[in-house]
Amino acid sequence: MKTAHIKTAFIKVLHMFKYIYSLVFCIVLGISPVFSQHTDEHAAAPAASHEEETFDIGGMIMHHIADEHGWEFTHGVKLPLPIILYTADRGLEVFSSSKLDHGQVYNDYKNEHEHIVRLNADGSINEAEHPMDFSITKNVATLMLGALILILIFTSVSRGYVNNKGKAPKGIQSFLEPLIVYMRDEVVKPSIGKNYGKYFPYLLTLFFFIFINNLLGLLPGGANLTGNIAITLVLAVITFLITNLSANKYYWKHILLPDTPKWMWFIMIPVEIVGVLMKPLSLMIRLFANITAGHIIMLSLFGLIFIFKSWAVAPAISIFALFMSAIELLVAFLQAFIFTLLTSMYIGSAIEEHHAEEHH
Repeated sequence: MKTAHIKTAFIKVLHMFKYIYSLVFCIVLGISPVFSQHTDEHAAAPAASHEEETFDIGGMIMHHIADEHGWEFTHGVKLPLPIILYTADRGLEVFSSSKLDHGQVYNDYKNEHEHIVRLNADGSINEAEHPMDFSITKNVATLMLGALILILIFTSVSRGYVNNKGKAPKGIQSFLEPLIVYMRDEVVKPSIGKNYGKYFPYLLTLFFFIFINNLLGLLPGGANLTGNIAITLVLAVITFLITNLSANKYYWKHILLPDTPKWMWFIMIPVEIVGVLMKPLSLMIRLFANITAGHIIMLSLFGLIFIFKSWAVAPAISIFALFMSAIELLVAFLQAFIFTLLTSMYIGSAIEEHHAEEHH
């Protein structure tokens, strides 16, 4: 019986993947360049001129955690990605990001700190024409890779339940089943209650989406996807919509007609509304800040070797970086777990029924 429930949950998760990733992909494709532009403008600020060029650790860190047109795995090894631009006079244009590497100009376009601009005949930036950028950036490519990995994993697990019906789980199925059962029985059920089944596919999708992309970000050359505030914003907004669109009358009564003296309503109602808005905001910032901070700490440690210009500090920094890498693996799981747990609690509080109040 438990196996049948888990199998049903897997099938629902696969269907949920299509909708969640489609929504995240479309929104991130539109707003990710905006955030990356803002970040990279600060990252590209030139270092103060000295007689001897100094190592710009801030620029190095921002370069590695920011989004980019192209996927640089290591110095000199870069995977070109498609640049997709739209302008009113030229329409849709698609070409490789390699054509804009190292300050090159292609078809009057130039990559200015990861922001594609159009140039005039004299080489100045055309302020009147701002091409709409729908490019497949490193973060978008990672999003697609993460979606592919998750679909392949859960398709394999779902097939295992069909082919090994009534038998002990094998392979990746045996690894994921305890994790999914734990999330169901120890996180989702206690937080939401008897109506958890309606929200379980979304919560599983949310957990594995964050967890897998956290792990991908720890690989050499990996993108800082879950450390991109555009991604965490979309996830928080989806949670906000599901929570408030599912809320019952008791939830809204608690916010709009609080159980306090009426003369206090002008204080309590704004406080409750701010509390509703702060929940997705805290989800967004928590995930963004923790993942980004981890990347910054790791890069800062390695940057110390170049700042001190001495191999003497390398052994100590390497040992500490190894310890931090183990911590980062824990954080990758922990942040996915916390985001899912808090989402479950928010949904549970919104749909909670107050039978006791009705009897009084």
